Amino acid sequence: MKYEAVIGLEVHAQLKTLSKVFCGCSTEFGSGENTNICPVCTGQPGVLPVLNKKAVEFLVKTGLALSCKINGHSVFARKQYFYPDLPKNYQISQYELPLAEHGYLEIGTGNEKKKIGITRIHLEEDAGKLLHAIGNRDLDYSLVDLNRTGVPLMEIVSEPDLRSPDEVHQYLSKLKSILEYLEVSDCNMEEGKFRCDANISIRPVGQKEFGTKAELKNMNTLKGVKDALEYEIERQIEVVSGGEKIIQETRLWDANKKSTQSMRRKEEAHDYRYFPEPDLVPLNLDKDFIRDIKESLPELPADYTKRFVEAGLSEYTASVSASEKPLAVFISDAISGTGDAKERQDIANWVINELLARLNASGKTIKESSVSAEMIRELVLLIKNGTISGKIAKTVFEEMFNRGKKASVIVKEKGLVQISDESAIEKYCDEAISENPKAVSEYKSGKEKAIGALVGGVMKKTGGKANPQIVNKILRKKLS
Repeated sequence: MKYEAVIGLEVHAQLKTLSKVFCGCSTEFGSGENTNICPVCTGQPGVLPVLNKKAVEFLVKTGLALSCKINGHSVFARKQYFYPDLPKNYQISQYELPLAEHGYLEIGTGNEKKKIGITRIHLEEDAGKLLHAIGNRDLDYSLVDLNRTGVPLMEIVSEPDLRSPDEVHQYLSKLKSILEYLEVSDCNMEEGKFRCDANISIRPVGQKEFGTKAELKNMNTLKGVKDALEYEIERQIEVVSGGEKIIQETRLWDANKKSTQSMRRKEEAHDYRYFPEPDLVPLNLDKDFIRDIKESLPELPADYTKRFVEAGLSEYTASVSASEKPLAVFISDAISGTGDAKERQDIANWVINELLARLNASGKTIKESSVSAEMIRELVLLIKNGTISGKIAKTVFEEMFNRGKKASVIVKEKGLVQISDESAIEKYCDEAISENPKAVSEYKSGKEKAIGALVGGVMKKTGGKANPQIVNKILRKKLS
């Protein structure tokens, strides 16, 4: 029997506010343990929460970007459970009336696009962090760092519309990109600012009813999410195929063992005993507040992608170019004012294939690049007008990256101007023909590729500076 996976995601993103959601403590990551705390976020008796307006703005902005309905009236709730890193023994969250709901995120490309429904986006407070080791020493007790307690957290809950780990990877990548474009979250997964829990079940292909789900936790990279889902799909298929039943439970992903491990039976909503938070009044947003946020929305990845395609970039190149905001801005600047679609595509190719590769190898971001958008544009123009060849351009680009100098300066310094004088090139062609009779014979007998050896001979004699199109033309004329 063939099975398909049914996957829904719960993404938690820390909001990029300077202070916590219900108090004035700093949200700065990496401060000394238990230094960014106060009586409010440590749950001392008699304190009252005060809602952070900026956190509400960021969530509304996200909801609008994801085509959600923004609820003018929403309510905070207490979610009851015991965690040692949440001193109050309850979490202030939202339940029946969230800030945003009924949106979607589109994945796929071309004619293969698919809308993934977003059930709700609500605002809550983060919990603290337990430390189980110091340096290389494991402890037989746990230490509690409450710095993260009360940091504003946005939970984005999807519909169970995803059907494969690849779709999940694409959904998370696009969602992360949108949050970064909106500048509402740093989305740094290593710092726990973008986290994902996945609810996954399997069912026979064609069956409408959902199977029993397991919730996967402890996945802190996009690859980790994909690996965990691939393992869990195989595990559930093996269990069902063996005549056993899936247990509804929470499972942890062990990246070292490459397997999921049972943690606890899965709670239901009634287990948390939600009730309206008595210390916070209902939140009412007026239409002007929502309208002003909507009008402030920046260009998003889909907008950049559309603009790049209209400028002549292939859909794949446009999608890659828009994957991160700094990259999209860089390529947008590089192709502005250029002559034609081919030139713009060439510029984007140089940025994606050459510049990004070197930046990644050196551990730098596009913002730290020694090569500017204008410098890339000039390099492509030098190739286009025949000043340098594509091969010479690679050498020039290496110098640009290492020294931060313009292509025209490097070409002049090193005497790399391409030779396009036909009479000068003809002399080198004659020498290549006389020195390689075997290639000449093979070409005349119909082996078209044999001309490559002759072209190579000319390029070697000229230090790679001969115009390859002119070399090809002269060789073919002489050998015909």
